[in-house]
Amino acid sequence: MRKGPQPDGLKRLSCAIVCPPGRNFFEGLTTAGLGAPSYERALEQHARYCEALERCGLTLTLLDADPCYPDSTFVEDTAVIAGNGALLCRPGARSREGEVERMRGVIERILGPVHAVAHPGTLDGGDVCEAEGHFLIGISKRTNEEGAVQLAAFLSAGGYGSTFVDIRGVAGLLHLKSGAAYLGSGRMALADALVNEEGFSGFETVRVPESEAYAANCVRVNEHVLLAAGYPRMEDLLRQAGYSVLTLDMSEFRKMDGGLSCLSLRF
Repeated sequence: MRKGPQPDGLKRLSCAIVCPPGRNFFEGLTTAGLGAPSYERALEQHARYCEALERCGLTLTLLDADPCYPDSTFVEDTAVIAGNGALLCRPGARSREGEVERMRGVIERILGPVHAVAHPGTLDGGDVCEAEGHFLIGISKRTNEEGAVQLAAFLSAGGYGSTFVDIRGVAGLLHLKSGAAYLGSGRMALADALVNEEGFSGFETVRVPESEAYAANCVRVNEHVLLAAGYPRMEDLLRQAGYSVLTLDMSEFRKMDGGLSCLSLRF
């Protein structure tokens, strides 16, 4: 499979790590206030998500559900992959720290030795948005300044640039990628709350309708953009911009503060 850049400059993705939700998924962290998720529906939605990644050309590494960690289906938060290197995160929620060690073994089998964020730094992968070799790093309730500095140093050593975006005062955003998604060709999908943030000033903006803010967490995967189902205005904007859109039901993951990007580590 071709791994070079696509016509718009994006690196072509070929692999993803995924983990289905466990039966105790409902015990995970959430601020959504949307009620408890259905385990059966979450499993079905996760299966459709995996099928969509495969349709986009990715080969999946499927982990077993981990009953010790009800949030462990959100694998994106455990590591940041840049080129052939990886940095293990140190989640800002202490109940999730144990998820990282399992991911260490998985990533080392694929990419070799990894680095790791050290105390007192905290870092969630959901706060890291890559835009063609430049990384926007959100400083949030889960990622602190020390974690952001450690990630920036790791990226710099690999030849990558980074910019910090402080979202601690932005209501409704758990992670940076709750409100931002890089779409290629210098274009960023942004929730209203981030449109005027200085870190995004160099990008063309696809402004997510305020009533469809959850749709900001879309994911460009090779020739397609994955989008949560039920957001027709955002779907129309993406299609009008020339993207091939795959919609996926995310209702059960939204109940647990999760989005499309959270469910996989893609590289």
